[in-house]
Amino acid sequence: MLEHDTICALATPPGTGAIAVLRLSGPQALPIARACSDLVRNIAARNAYFCRFRDADGDIDEGLLTWFKAPASYTGEDVVEVGIHGSPYIAQRLLEAFTLHGARVARPGEFTLRAFLNRKLDLSQAEAVADLIASQGAAAHKLALQQLRGGYSERIEGLRQQLIDFCALIELELDFSEEDVEFARRDQLLLLINDLIAICDELVRSFRFGNAVKRGVPVAIIGAPNSGKSTLLNALLREDRAIVSDIPGTTRDTIEEVITLDGVAFRFIDTAGIRSTEDTVEQLGIERSYQKAREASIVVLLGDASVMSEGAFAMQARLLRERVGEGPVIIPVLNKCDLPRVNPPTGLPAISARTGAGLDALRDMFLDHV
Repeated sequence: MLEHDTICALATPPGTGAIAVLRLSGPQALPIARACSDLVRNIAARNAYFCRFRDADGDIDEGLLTWFKAPASYTGEDVVEVGIHGSPYIAQRLLEAFTLHGARVARPGEFTLRAFLNRKLDLSQAEAVADLIASQGAAAHKLALQQLRGGYSERIEGLRQQLIDFCALIELELDFSEEDVEFARRDQLLLLINDLIAICDELVRSFRFGNAVKRGVPVAIIGAPNSGKSTLLNALLREDRAIVSDIPGTTRDTIEEVITLDGVAFRFIDTAGIRSTEDTVEQLGIERSYQKAREASIVVLLGDASVMSEGAFAMQARLLRERVGEGPVIIPVLNKCDLPRVNPPTGLPAISARTGAGLDALRDMFLDHV
């Protein structure tokens, strides 16, 4: 049930810029804002007014007050936006003044909740608001903005309306079945149903992509001990994040870091080396490596070009596919190609995680797969 009280909140994190914005929403938004300012004249909607804000202790700050009259506002209610200087002290003091005059502090997401309940946004758009705020890359931002603008909603609503129309025609035929009259063309109905199934399949497939873009496309780096997995992670991150050692089995657990490539966030996961071992702790790390590979969108199978033959590497790739299933894309990559007397086979990506050779091409492959 929609509450009819007036809520207030700080719309920008305090201390993050020269200007802070406070918002009020509800039937008493304008009276409360006026009570905390020196405005005495009548004001028009969607105009900004310069005024002083104050409380019982005196003046707080100078700033701008803008009133959005219901229903032409984000929440569908009367909304007042107040722009003041970005001091956390000023913002907190004015927020307290609003509450003393009858407003209450909004709960998390309550402005968007009211927009949804007042039918200013549908559920898909309301979810997109949270995704837009949380977006940390161009791809996540683009997806959230498209959803906020109602792209998915319009598409689904159009199909829903077509199905309703066809259902009405079929019911009409059933009512007049004895008259041998055809109101709905069977071929058009079948085409519509096939289109609906195709679009639903597309949405189901796109969920994994959209979820990966929001959280970072998971890329698991898998391979035998000392194949250069940690070195590759450090090279991709351009920092020494993982411990690099010549001792096999140095990495016992997974290490995750996020970087952005051309606006797409990738979550790289360095895993424990895959090998046969009697060490219980290392065995747990290896099983976790396979689990991370099954959950990833992309798996980089890293091989040591100085010790591994092409046949052995192909066998390793087949075994990995059996362990992780058909979900992730597996990219076989041969590392240490800078070492003398190493001639990697053609057709396989060849890199040197130590020198950085081939890493640009590998990054392009990640983007191409996404």
